[in-house]
Amino acid sequence: MQPASNTNERALIDIAGITKVYRMGSTEVHALAGVDLQIQDNEYVAIMGPSGSGKSTLMNVIGCLDTPSAGNYYLNNNNVSQMSDDELAQIRNSEIGFVFQTFNLLPRVSCLQNVELPLIYAGIRKSDRKEMAMDALEKVGLGDRVTHKPSELSGGQRQRVAVARALVNRPSILLADEPTGNLDSRTSEEIMELFEQLHQGGNTILVVTHEEDIARHTRRIVRLRDGMVETDTFVDNPTLANGVAA
Repeated sequence: MQPASNTNERALIDIAGITKVYRMGSTEVHALAGVDLQIQDNEYVAIMGPSGSGKSTLMNVIGCLDTPSAGNYYLNNNNVSQMSDDELAQIRNSEIGFVFQTFNLLPRVSCLQNVELPLIYAGIRKSDRKEMAMDALEKVGLGDRVTHKPSELSGGQRQRVAVARALVNRPSILLADEPTGNLDSRTSEEIMELFEQLHQGGNTILVVTHEEDIARHTRRIVRLRDGMVETDTFVDNPTLANGVAA
């Protein structure tokens, strides 16, 4: 089943003919070989593929951490494939919330201060920063842990802080790279339940994962192979994702 196109307006994420070539001396590595992908607002998508398939490179392009060698990438109607490094940094801070496998929290400051960090970069005044960070921590169920440091939290709680930090700027998309990779199975399920709540609340979520049980929580699975989209399948019932023909 192919994704339905919207002819009236551009998709939130609109990727056309994206290639990425890395040069290592005289060798060229074609990480992406002509990717077309459209993701609408409030979709919940898993990006999967074996090692070397291009999923990490695609994540970096979608997250504006890297620029394509060719093709066009529109994010929220902005052609980010043509932007300078400074413009990309601004887009990352305003449009994209990142959740990483390793949490990436500052160990010596509180949860509240960790969540406030993107707001400092965005130039938000101190009184507003605290209110916005408190609201984000409440959304992930950590309103009673705002003064705790990461070392005083469980792995699942630390990932929730990371999710709150990703959400605090109210980004267009939440991009999660192997978000449960450092968590046990029970805590992983809790984090995916949180993502489900955020999706139901209107957030657009992309999860890069190699784990089928994590992908089962999403509504659409994009599988890459050799730098290209191999299959793109909508899943009416997430629990059936493993049974959908790829």
